[in-house]
Amino acid sequence: MGAVERPLAVVTGASSGIGLELAKVFVAEGFDLVVAAENAAVEDVARELAAGGARVDAVRADLATFEGNEDLVAVVEEAGRPVAALAVNAGVGVGGDFVDDSDLRSHLRVVSLNIGSAVHLAKRLVPAMVDRGAGRVLFTSSVAGTAPGPFHSVYAASKAFLLSFSQALREELRDSGVTVTALLPGPTDTDFFRRAGMTDTKVATGPKDDPAEVARAGFKALMAGDDQVVAGSLRNKAQAVAGRVLPDPVTARVTRAMTEPGSAGT
Repeated sequence: MGAVERPLAVVTGASSGIGLELAKVFVAEGFDLVVAAENAAVEDVARELAAGGARVDAVRADLATFEGNEDLVAVVEEAGRPVAALAVNAGVGVGGDFVDDSDLRSHLRVVSLNIGSAVHLAKRLVPAMVDRGAGRVLFTSSVAGTAPGPFHSVYAASKAFLLSFSQALREELRDSGVTVTALLPGPTDTDFFRRAGMTDTKVATGPKDDPAEVARAGFKALMAGDDQVVAGSLRNKAQAVAGRVLPDPVTARVTRAMTEPGSAGT
């Protein structure tokens, strides 16, 4: 009697942070993987994860481009295996004053990666799940997406898009056998704030959650078919509730106190 084939998961942004931890959880839970990221570290990640017996294929691709997403889809399709789970996690942020202190191309890259790649991969990979009547999709949004985000305005808006998109797609697929889940982390101990140019903000110097714990919460919610999960501390859950019930001008002012450049010293 032959060995049972492991289910296949696709994880983007898997070279570090929450994406790396998601990849580790999938392997620990018996999945094979296709992992994608822009940098060469994703190849090292694939080798390390495969050491435990899983098949892990690495795709080095710029998912902020149409071609990069197509390259990933091609690798997945060439595998000739159904995708049991898709974790759309790749993302980037840009901090600073939108008018004076930030570059247009950087903001457009946030839109292309955080939003464009999510839409692209969902459009390419989810239809096959629907045809089979089985599959699970996870979008990494953020508690930042529950309220306006001064001084990381495009990033917060992109995460709001992902939350809205995931819940709309979930409803469309309600009777299809495919579930869609949004993961909403709060500040997490990753390289995000340095890469976003936000190290001098109060939020960057405050308490942060463990990315491994965030990933486990996301995986658990994904496998349960939950609509969304606010991962990490009670502070994150309170922020998510406030973002839903308080007027936007109020939450924008509260957020400003945490994200304005130089706020770390106040």
